[in-house]
This record gives sequence, structure tokens and C-alpha cells, in this order.
Amino acid sequence: METPDVSVVVPVYNTMPYLTRCLTSLVGQTIGPARMQIIAVDDGSTDRSGRELDRFAARHPDLFTVIHQANSGGPAGPCNRALDVATGRYVFFVGSDDHLGPEALHRLVTAADAYDSDVVLGKVVGVHSRHIYQDIFARNEVEISLFDSPLPRSLANTKLFRRDMLERYRIRYPEDLPIGSDLPFTLQACYRARRISVLADYDFYFAVRRFSATNITYLSRHARRLRTVEANVAFVAGLIEPGKQRDAVLAYRFDHEIAGLVEDDLLQLDRATQQLVHDGIGRLVAEHLSDDIADRLGPETRIRLALTRDGTLDDLLAVIRQDAEGGVPRTVVDGSRRYAAYPGFRDPERHLPDACFDVTSVPDWAAKLDATGLAWEDDDLGQRVLTITAHTPVPQLAAVGADPLTVSAEEIPADTRIIATGTAGTTVRIRFSAADLLAASDPTGQRRIVSAQVGTFEPDRAPGATNANGAAGAAAVRAPRLAGAVPLVRRRGARLYVITPTRDSSGRLMISVVPVTPGRVTARLRRLVRRR
Repeated sequence: METPDVSVVVPVYNTMPYLTRCLTSLVGQTIGPARMQIIAVDDGSTDRSGRELDRFAARHPDLFTVIHQANSGGPAGPCNRALDVATGRYVFFVGSDDHLGPEALHRLVTAADAYDSDVVLGKVVGVHSRHIYQDIFARNEVEISLFDSPLPRSLANTKLFRRDMLERYRIRYPEDLPIGSDLPFTLQACYRARRISVLADYDFYFAVRRFSATNITYLSRHARRLRTVEANVAFVAGLIEPGKQRDAVLAYRFDHEIAGLVEDDLLQLDRATQQLVHDGIGRLVAEHLSDDIADRLGPETRIRLALTRDGTLDDLLAVIRQDAEGGVPRTVVDGSRRYAAYPGFRDPERHLPDACFDVTSVPDWAAKLDATGLAWEDDDLGQRVLTITAHTPVPQLAAVGADPLTVSAEEIPADTRIIATGTAGTTVRIRFSAADLLAASDPTGQRRIVSAQVGTFEPDRAPGATNANGAAGAAAVRAPRLAGAVPLVRRRGARLYVITPTRDSSGRLMISVVPVTPGRVTARLRRLVRRR
């Protein structure tokens, strides 16, 4: 038997009915069955997933290798077992609730051969409003650097890997991590790779958000996530020497995984878990948060992380509560320095360093807007628009080099106008066209983060970094008092869609565009029943 071009690894645990579409998308790949091998590992499924794998294997015996095993607690073990039996020149990992575009594998293998790449990223898109960072997919790239690109934020294993490289360095998944095991695997592969390429001109991988949201990642709790973060940071520190390259990778860990542990939902946890998170992150900050990394972070993240190191749990909770319930605090100007006047700032009983609240060199602070009002209105042409009233504590944006101010829902720009300015700050009117939101969204639904940008913003910069003149900044718009947002129903072709301003667990304002489908209606009814 000839060596297949690509071995497709599918770890499976209770993913029906999504598994059927996943497997169907693999069988239909244009690369053809003679050039591929599918290795599916059933990790002790208790639904119909195991039988579905056997059904596909019976229909395609020369294509499928199905392995059944007792549940291991996460995808790492199944992926490693599949790697041990893979024979393809390349390996590609697919989540069993996700699926591929028909030409995905053919395009990936062709590019890897043409460019002599060890790792190839194909564009990943979200399904059912799953949010996927798109900055790494801005354009096709024959070669990118792990340390000078958005790649460290996109270290999921949904990439094509040269198998010889994986075997040469014995790259495997850490099986002691129930979640997050793909980060050290992918990081080491990208670190060892001679060339990493990006293909952005085709939808290769469809990452599905389940209606039931019951997979292991969605259900992970703070204690488990903290353990994963600690293990992954330790892995980075052991792989990469101290300096700019390590900081480039760790900056995204602090800006994403670590920052995600001190979001607004921390307020809802029990005291023991809150303390565990505070202390664990405090140790990571003390050991690994260099000045270079801190300079890449937005003001909200910088302040909260500083308080895990220099403050108590109550200091941290007071700051989170201010953002979640009170909104952006005022700015205190002291000589040439500017400070965010959160609870605890210069409180003689707290003894917190001023440096915890210093936002002088953080242009993102001027972009930190609170949404204070939301309404659907008609514009001058009679078109429906989502009107957002927002406020920043900075009174004169131009005076701090933060002009102009613009707002967007990722790639969708808003009509942004300053309508009032005074000593208490600046009030802004933001308008999104319902037609633009609907036209730009994926047919299966999409959520977009609403962000404000000040100055001449460079979209490819690292998180928190400024541009050449130091005046650019960006921050997600918050909605601390958002309640009862009214959805708007609009038709697109033959389908109805619901456009809704909403808020995520970190208090960020998002705009959701979702189709009205039987599955969504059923999931919504189930949630309503559970609440009663």
C-alpha cells in the first residue's frame, strides 16, 4: 500500500449528531481516498458515536481505521494513540463536532509540498456564532514567524503538520491535561518547524459551537482552567529561553487564557475558588509578567493582573465589580501621569502601589468605552440601525493623542460621532446598519466583538502594542448595565435572522446574528425550562 499524503486524526467522545457531518466532510474530500487515511479514536463514547464510526468504517474499509478505548478524560490520549498508528506524510486533526470544506486537504497538502512547509494553517471560520480570531488569516503567507505574527493567539491544533517533524522531535500531547493539551503540542510543532505557511483564501475548517454547549471546553471551570494555564506557561518557559521570543508567546497567554480567569464572572464564584484563582495568577504574574509583556496588554487586563500580585482578593474583586456594575472610573491626572481611579487607588488603608493603576502610557485607556444606551432606530434614509450611546472618562481625546475615535464590530465599521465632551468625559453615538450586520455574517450565525479604536490603529499589531507614533489604542466596548436588549428580526433570502446586542462573560458588548432554526428554538426552549 502506498503511503497516504495525509492522516486525518479524529478524537471522538459523544458528538452525535455533529459527528455524521464531520465524517461526511472527510469522505467527500477532493484529495481522494487513495491519498488519505482517517484514524478515528472513540474515547469511550456513551451515545451513538461509536456505532456511527463503525458504520462509516464498514462503508469505507480502506479509508477508516477505528479504535475503541475506555474514556481517558480528554482528547490528548486519543490523539496520541492515533499518531502512533498514522502513516501519512502529513497529519491533520479534526474535532469530531467540526467539519472541513471539500477542498481543504487537497489545498493544504499542495501548499505544504510547494512551499516545503512543516506546518500549514488553513482559514478557520466559526459556525453557530462560535468566535474565531481572524487576524492570522488576513492574507496568504508563504512563511510567517511564530514570534512576529498573531500565530501565538491561534495555537489550536487545526493545522496540517509534517509527520516526520512530529516524529523527529517526538511531539505528543500532554495526557495529564483534560483541556488545553493542543497548545503545547502546536506550540512545539511551530517552534520546531522550518517553515509555517498560511492559506486565507478558502474556508478550510468549520469550528462548530454546539447548541447544547456540553463539550469539555465549554464546561470547564476556573480551577481546571487555572491548572491548564499554569501547565502551559511552564511548558512555554521550558521550551523557549527568556527574552523577546518567549515574551511574544507569553503575551498572548496573559492576554487571553490568564485574563479570561479574572473576567466579570469571577464575581459569581465561591470565595475559595476566587482565592485559588487570585493566588495562582499572582504567582504567574510575579514570575513571568515582564515589562515587555505588560506593555502589550490593555489597561483592564494590566490592572487586574497587577492586583493579583500586589493586592488582596478583595482589591481585585472591587476593581472587577467597578467595571461590571459601575462602569469606567474617572481618570486622575497627577503631573505628567494619569491613573485609573478604581477602588483602592491611593486608599491609605489598602497601600496599593500607584503603578497598579497607571495608564499614562496605555493608549487603550482612551478607547475604554461603556455602552450606556442601546436602541433600534431609523436613520435619515429610513433604514434600521442599532444606536449605541457610550461614554469614556477621557474629556478631550485629541489632547492625549487619541484622535480620531472609531468603533467597529470587527470588520464592520460603525458611524461614530462625538456628541458631548466635558470634564466628566466624552459621550459618543455609535450606529451600526442592520443591513450591514446581516450581509456580512456567516449563514450559520456569527458573533462580533464591538471595539473602539483611537488614533491611527494598526490591525496587525500585537495585543496592547502601539503604532509608530505611540498614539493608537483599542479596547472592547463594555456594557455593564446592559439589560433587556431588544432583538431585531430580519429576512436574508429565504431565512429569518435575529440580530441582538448581547454581553459575554467578561462584560464585552457583542452583536449576535443568528438564523432562526428548529435546533436553536429547541435549545432555547430547553434553557427556559431549566430556569423554571
